[in-house]
Amino acid sequence: MTKIAVIYYSLYNHCKTLAETALASTKADGVDAEIYQVPETLSDEILAKMHAPPKADYPIITPDKLTEFDGYIFVIPTRYGRAVSQFSSFFDATGGLWATQALSKKFATIITSTGTQHGGQETTALTTLPFFAHHGIIFVPLGYATPDMLNMDQILAGGPWGAGTLAGADGSRQPSELELRIVGVHAKHFVDVVSKFVKGA
Repeated sequence: MTKIAVIYYSLYNHCKTLAETALASTKADGVDAEIYQVPETLSDEILAKMHAPPKADYPIITPDKLTEFDGYIFVIPTRYGRAVSQFSSFFDATGGLWATQALSKKFATIITSTGTQHGGQETTALTTLPFFAHHGIIFVPLGYATPDMLNMDQILAGGPWGAGTLAGADGSRQPSELELRIVGVHAKHFVDVVSKFVKGA
């Protein structure tokens, strides 16, 4: 059975919603899927000052856990056009896996969230690719897997690099129904690609 990990970081629950949507979509395809959070790097004091809500009760991923899965759906918030520091810290902790190439021939895809339409969703995906390349992880983009990608009737996040949402500059905007639908398609597309490889192997 194909094993997929949905791995996210979320400060104000936007990426949590995206991750849960992706998880539901992978499970609908009958794969073994689990959801994890990357470790928090901010102190409780700082989180309180930022008015961050409590974290969801999902397990915290550790680098060694990555070896148990065939593919990863990374749900990554953007900070200045790249992955937030919590994700960067987690990636930096995988040096031992890199040394043994333990993640080679695994698969990954990226779903993002930004505060604004031009906040760097594509650059977040692009600047995450070096991590994949060093580990030998195969990147699976969304492409234009659904006609919803061409929707011009409403504000829409994401693109061929991957699905996403726009949180608004103040974090008040929640993922739209259209964005969540594309997240579902993205997850199904990723599962299909990874499952074909697993079955062929």
